[in-house]
Amino acid sequence: MQTHSLAERPDLLDAFWSIAGDWPTFMLQDPTSDRAYEAAVDGFPQLHLVVMDGDVAVARLHAVPFACGLDDLPPRGWDHALQRAEWLAAKGAPPDLSTISLIEARVAMSRRGEGLSGALLAEARRRFAALGCRDLFGPVRPTRKWFEPRTGADEYARRVREDGLPVDPWLRAHVRLGGRIVQVAPVSMTIPGTLAQWREWTGLPFDEDGLVEVEGGLAPVHVDVANDHAVYVEPNVWVHHDLRPAG
Repeated sequence: MQTHSLAERPDLLDAFWSIAGDWPTFMLQDPTSDRAYEAAVDGFPQLHLVVMDGDVAVARLHAVPFACGLDDLPPRGWDHALQRAEWLAAKGAPPDLSTISLIEARVAMSRRGEGLSGALLAEARRRFAALGCRDLFGPVRPTRKWFEPRTGADEYARRVREDGLPVDPWLRAHVRLGGRIVQVAPVSMTIPGTLAQWREWTGLPFDEDGLVEVEGGLAPVHVDVANDHAVYVEPNVWVHHDLRPAG
């Protein structure tokens, strides 16, 4: 298997997009990423990696330039990073790559369980350091949080096993590679919709006010029947990787 950036191999763009994900339908309705995701890929190909096994794409990683530091990490994690990347891409100026934010790492469904996600993250750390990155952040989506949507994100993120590593597998992969859990991004992604849209996205009735748990959601959906809308606000976890050379 070989890893390439889209700057090195622009011919692999279709392969990059070919890797299907397993996010629930409602997660694909975020208005910020719907507008900015592809713009970031086009604007910053050097930060987008694809892993090829022969002629087949098996994993990909998406990252963007990021202007924030440890003292000013935005509560709108995912949405903020993508929105700013869209603005930078439109501006067209050479980006400052001293600070980068991860957006997503995705492994093909048929290749999960092989350790590709951790290997891809390690390769991203190496490549981004070579580009001059000193601080690599990520608004991480904890993979098992959706089993506990009503548990506070900070409480969940701080849970560790007997060996001191996070209970959550994706957070654990980051920490194993040197990442440090910093804080929660409480409004990382916001997905609004009419009740009809939410019924279509989830198959649930959405006919009562209050909080509704949906499969795949890291937090419940807020429902307002009188005003015909529901809003999902997803918390993510800011993780920091210090890529400065040792010593």
